[in-house]
Formats: sequence, C-alpha cells, structure tokens
Amino acid sequence: MRTHYCGQVTEVLESQKVTVAGWVHRRRDHGGVIFIDLRDRSGLVQVVVNPDDADKFAKAERVRSEYVLKVEGQVCARTPETINPKMVTGKVEIVADSIEILSASDPIPFQLDDKNISEEVRLTYRYLDLRRDEMQQAMKTRYKVTRSMRRYLDDNGFMDMETPILTKSTPEGARDYLVPSRTHPNKFFALPQSPQLFKQLLMMSGFDRYYQITRCFRDEDLRADRQPEFTQLDIETSFMTEEEVMDMMEGLAKTIFREAVDVNFDYEFPRMPYSEAIEKYGIDRPDLRIPLQLVDVADLLQDIEFKVFSGPAKDPMGRVAALRVPQGGTLSRKEIDDYTKFVSIYGAKGLAYIKVNDLAAGLDGLQSPIVKFFPDQAMEIMQRVGAEDGDIVFFGADNAKIVNEALGALRCKLGEDLGLIEKEWAPVWVVDFPMFEMDEKTARLTAIHHPFTQPKATTEEILNHDKPELMLSRAYDLVINGIEVGGGSVRIHDTKMQAAVLKMLGISDEEAKDKFGFLLNALKYGCPPHAGMAFGLDRLVMLMANRDSIRDVIAFPKTQSAACMLTEAPGVVDDGQLADLDLRFRKPARD
Repeated sequence: MRTHYCGQVTEVLESQKVTVAGWVHRRRDHGGVIFIDLRDRSGLVQVVVNPDDADKFAKAERVRSEYVLKVEGQVCARTPETINPKMVTGKVEIVADSIEILSASDPIPFQLDDKNISEEVRLTYRYLDLRRDEMQQAMKTRYKVTRSMRRYLDDNGFMDMETPILTKSTPEGARDYLVPSRTHPNKFFALPQSPQLFKQLLMMSGFDRYYQITRCFRDEDLRADRQPEFTQLDIETSFMTEEEVMDMMEGLAKTIFREAVDVNFDYEFPRMPYSEAIEKYGIDRPDLRIPLQLVDVADLLQDIEFKVFSGPAKDPMGRVAALRVPQGGTLSRKEIDDYTKFVSIYGAKGLAYIKVNDLAAGLDGLQSPIVKFFPDQAMEIMQRVGAEDGDIVFFGADNAKIVNEALGALRCKLGEDLGLIEKEWAPVWVVDFPMFEMDEKTARLTAIHHPFTQPKATTEEILNHDKPELMLSRAYDLVINGIEVGGGSVRIHDTKMQAAVLKMLGISDEEAKDKFGFLLNALKYGCPPHAGMAFGLDRLVMLMANRDSIRDVIAFPKTQSAACMLTEAPGVVDDGQLADLDLRFRKPARD
C-alpha cells in the first residue's frame, strides 16, 4: 500500500520513486498545477499534480480536505524560493505519477487548524479531533512515556502482571462503580479503584517486583485532572525500604522525562516533610517554581482587639498567615477585589492586605485599612515576612484548612498572573504524611493514603495513641510543578498491625473480615516487607505535554459529567438485559 510515511519523504529520497498514503490536509490549484498537502501520523508532504495525465488530474481536481489518497511518484527537490523550512519534508515534493482515491469525505464539522473549537464538538467528533497535530503529538508523547516506563522497569527486574477488573467492593476510598452479576443474583462486582490489594498479594506470592499499566475506576465528581476511568502505572516491590523505592522511582521519572520530552534532571529531587509543605505553601503538593511562601504571624496577633485576627490566632485549629508578593504594590483595587473573590471559592471571608510604600517611614509608609488594628505589631510583621518597598502582603485568618487552601491557591495564581515562575520544572518528594485525618462530615478518622499504609509506630503505639491524627506514616508523594504525579508507601505486612489500623478507622472485626478477609488471611502465611507506588499516567502525560486537562491526553475521554459524547454512553438497556440480572427500574419519587 505504501513504501514510506509522509513525514519520511525528505531530501535523502530525492530522485527515488515512493508510494505514500494519507489524508488530504490542504489542496491548492495554482493555474493548472494542483498542490496537495498529504498527511499521516508522521507529518505532511507536498504532492504536485501536473496536467500531463487527464485522468490523474481529474482525480486531483475532485479531492477535498480529508479525502484519503494513495499517491505514487518521484521525489524531487523544490526550487529554492519554494522551500518550507518549517516542515521536515519542506525541501522536497512528490511529483505524482498516479493518484488513487481510497475514501471520500463529507465536509467536516470543523477545520482541523481551528483553535476555538468547543470541547463538546471536539469530543462528539473525537476521531476528527485526534487528527489534529496537537492531539497527534499528545498521543505520541503518551506512547513514548509508556514505552520508556516498560523499558526501565523491565531492565530493573520487574514483571508485568495483570490483576482482575471485576473485583470486590471495599469501604475505603471513592465511590465504586458496581457491576451486577447474572450468575450470582443480587450480588455485585466492583470495578477496581486501584489494584492495591492484589499487588500486595502478589508480593506475598513471591513475585518480588511487579508492575502494570492498568485501568482504574472511581465514581466521583470530576475536574480537569480527574476521569471516571483513568490509567496508572502500578508498582510493588518486596524487601525494599521507602528510601530505596523512592530512589528507584526517581530514576524512572528522570528516564521518562529524558526519553519522552528531552528534559534532563541532573540533580537529586529534594525531599520535604508534609508539615513543611503545609506551613510554607498551604498544600501537600507545592509548586516550587513559585518563590512565594506563607509565613505564620499568629503569635504576634493573639492579644489585639481585632477579633478577625485574634480569634483564629488563639484557636488551636486556626491559623493567621501572611503572603508577601514582591513588587505587588502596583496591584489595583480592582485586581485586589478579583483576588478576594478568588479566595472566597476556598471559603475565605475576605482578603486583608498591606501595601508597603516606604518602610523607612514606619506606619505612615504602610497603606492598608487594617494597620490601625495592630499598629504595634505591623512593623514586626513586615520584618518577619521580609517586606521591601513596593511589596504587598496578603493575610489569611480563619480555620487552618481554609487559610491553607485559600492562600495556597492564591500563591499559585499570583505566580502565574505576575510572571513569578522561576523555572520550567520543579520536582519534590513530599514525605512524612500524617497517617490519619479527621473527616469533618462523619467525625471519624480516615486514612490519608489508604488503610494498608504502614504507620511510623508499633502496633502497641497505634492501639494506645491518644492523638492518632498526629501519627505519621511511611508514605511519599512525587510532586512536579504543583501536580501530584505519583504516590506510594510502605505497606503493613503484619496481621496485628493491620487489625490495629482498621480498628483505629472504626472498621469492626466483622466488617474487616467481610471486606478484607482474604488479605488478613494472606498476611498470616509469611508476608515479606513490601512497598510500592503508583503514577497517574494521564496526569503525568498532561504535565509533560503541557496541556491543561487530562482529557487532552486520553484518546477517548469522558466529559465532566462522566459521559461519552462520541458513543452517547451511558445509555439505556432493554428490559431483557435487566431481567437477566434480576434488576428493574425504580420510578423517581414525586412530590
């Protein structure tokens, strides 16, 4: 059918006969000579059709954009004035000897070079959207990443092993997608949120080093970096500490960046405790490209009469923090109001600020509606945050979670808006996570990572700990440019410790046996110390391909409402299929 891809037709093939096939990207008629830009996944090549053969020329006159052609011809050098330096094939063209129309095309609903196509249209006609160069490049990057992952792990003694897609619903994590069983009436499978338990069982089975590029499913609210079904690189190892796992996974990250996007990290990734990340950046996935940091000032404001600040300053669950923005004093009132509206998304009730006009003038050099409430502390605060003339200092005062989320998000937005990003890439390992956190809705402990993560404590310390939310875990996340691209932990390999953690989470012995009995039983029969990690492939490729949404690096993604515009899924099924499953529709309740 063809001898070369379009993008392979370069000057090295000059004077040779070639056969290419692809889509008509563009057709131009220049006074009796027709030029066709033919496209396949490798790129474009220009085809010249001369009027020396009436049948061939007639075919060329009929073709339109997105027709599929087969072209045979001779590779010829372009004249100097017609060379296109922006194309790999720009020094040559194919002078057509024959043209075959393999497939015609109706007029397409949008032009492939249109930059303003709505996402709804793009997803409805995804097969056309994927023909666009930027989507082709994104999919190629994804392929390069997975190829590099497999090669690195194969070279380091890992085995690619599959785990079940139809599995059992467990009570932890996000909501499961359920699949009714026809052969077991009134019982359900669940699609896996991750292969966590199975990969631990593989370690207990003696396979030592496992990996899998696998599909996972979570029935949760979506956003730009989430999908109901997603892909992750899943890894588990035996007889390795968290330090060894992180070193090996850092090697993996460096390898895929080098091989897929030609980025070289010639340094060790820094490691930052979770507590430091929250204190300085308000978030456990800090974007270290941005130099701005949060600074605690609660100790200076506990005794003032201004309760907006003194209340959170005295509250053990509160926080008062300042965020200095170098030369941010040029921000207008409207811009400050816009940032105030922005932080309200995260629950902040306002955004106090001080503009630093002239530090040498003392209080008179500070412009702010709030300085009058703490005149004795204002200059000390300026000194603590390192303020200089021309700066603006923003403040957050509220529940610590609200302050962290609001100022953490504001920090990143200011970094982007004001051009404060100092480097292209900033990887960091975040370590020493808390083992547990309190769920505000249910008032019960939950595991920050998952309940199979090993705490930095003995079984006895777990059972007798009076403040479990202060207990640390042997967990680690890899963050790049403020995006968590992977996370993992050392797992519990002792039955008693696992039982103690489940008990701490309020999971009864009966429920533990019902949901995790197979794991608890397996732990009894010689379980090796083991640890692992998972990389979010979609999120990682989104970052490497410089895209804003993981939908742009997934061939056939779902919308934010978890629907497929292309196939119109989810859809209705007929009564016969429901009857096979002993299911029926329940009519919605009426008022």
